[in-house]
Amino acid sequence: MAFIQSFGAAETVTGSCHLLQLENGPNILIDCGYFQGEGEEKTYEPFDFDPKNVNIILVTHAHLDHVGRIPKLVKEGFDGKIVASRATMDLAEVVLMDSAKIAEEDYKLAFKKAKRSSTEKKIRPPIYTIDDAKAVFDLTIQYAQHNKSIQLTPYVKVTFRQAGHILGSSTVQVDFEEAGTTKSVVFSGDLGGRKDLIMPAPSVIKQTNALFIESTYGDRNHCGLKETVDEFKEIIINTLNNKGNVLIPSFAIERSQEILLLLKQMYYDKELPQCQVFLDSPMAMRATQIYTAHHHELNESAKQLLDCDGSVFDFPYLQYALKSNESILINKIESGCIIIAGSGMCTGGRILHHLKHRLWDETNSVIFVGYQVQGTLGRKLIDGVDSMQLYHENIKVNAKIHKVNGFSAHADQHDLLGWISEFEKIEHIFLIHGEPDKQSIFKQAIEEQLNIPTHIVRYAEKINI
Repeated sequence: MAFIQSFGAAETVTGSCHLLQLENGPNILIDCGYFQGEGEEKTYEPFDFDPKNVNIILVTHAHLDHVGRIPKLVKEGFDGKIVASRATMDLAEVVLMDSAKIAEEDYKLAFKKAKRSSTEKKIRPPIYTIDDAKAVFDLTIQYAQHNKSIQLTPYVKVTFRQAGHILGSSTVQVDFEEAGTTKSVVFSGDLGGRKDLIMPAPSVIKQTNALFIESTYGDRNHCGLKETVDEFKEIIINTLNNKGNVLIPSFAIERSQEILLLLKQMYYDKELPQCQVFLDSPMAMRATQIYTAHHHELNESAKQLLDCDGSVFDFPYLQYALKSNESILINKIESGCIIIAGSGMCTGGRILHHLKHRLWDETNSVIFVGYQVQGTLGRKLIDGVDSMQLYHENIKVNAKIHKVNGFSAHADQHDLLGWISEFEKIEHIFLIHGEPDKQSIFKQAIEEQLNIPTHIVRYAEKINI
């Protein structure tokens, strides 16, 4: 009998990795992501399965917590086929090369320091190198188109559909024959909401035997999009009018593009005070180019901005800080700037330098526009820490810290329940990609409102299909 084991995103929100083993093959891995936050150490541990025995990887989307361990998988023996949308693989190349570069640089720095105390043998090598990341794209890659099935074997087919989360994101339905019976399992990947600044709504699926669905915000509903946008605008306008600066720690993929689109709309609506807007993230710049190249996959409002002036994101106040010296010069501007920089959870990147220079000043504002995993610096800031160490300095937190929840690229409880309710038939629901307390609330909501048996998936638990 076919079964599934989750070796990541089980009672946690990172490390997505789900192995579907069919009675007559192939062995299919759905995502292979990085663990982040408090669970990051698990990223370095050996896989709980043999990568050589995996035949196919289906990639739902290009976020690090869904693709970040694929180079490790290849390094340890996987030489099968990758199936994903073209936009996902374009973004995955940016994500994986950036991840490998950071890993190599961190290792070199740690090794250099350790040599001074003759402890270099204790320094752990990077999880993978740039060459390992490049090797992923030497494998056979089959590009999936939304709503068009791919026959993987005579008895197995897969269908990718719009997930509405980020560019290229997909839900994945695997249909297979077993003992003369056709069965189906659906993996939601990460689902977007029904209303989004850039992406279309997730596509409807008719029926499945088993649905593995993310539950990041299964316990709550976001603020409405209009209320979220109004709150964001108010913070921007008030801070700039008070001679302050706005720092936006932002994920390079999706969130940075949403913020650029919103600021551009504010500019054309004459709502944005005169200022300088800096996109200070080389990775976000590359991602923005990919979004532009795949603009046909965006929603209608984004396409209208393209029709307006030939660009989805560019406008007169916007500047790109590609080189590090350009980023450093931003810190010499006393007031009147908006700085969008990574990383989105403040775990690294150029945002740390900007926080060091701006966090102590009460006229400034920091706007968090994405989920902050437990243990990250971003989570500590929104939880109200008074001060923090940045580059060997103790920095007082005087700037106003804002958390604007409605920008989440993840569906909230209302959206998740709405999407599930559009299935004509689901036998069982399995909750993944969520924190346990939130999953318990979501499980109760599904069973009470939709009357579908629901189970919270445990790590490596065997689930028969």
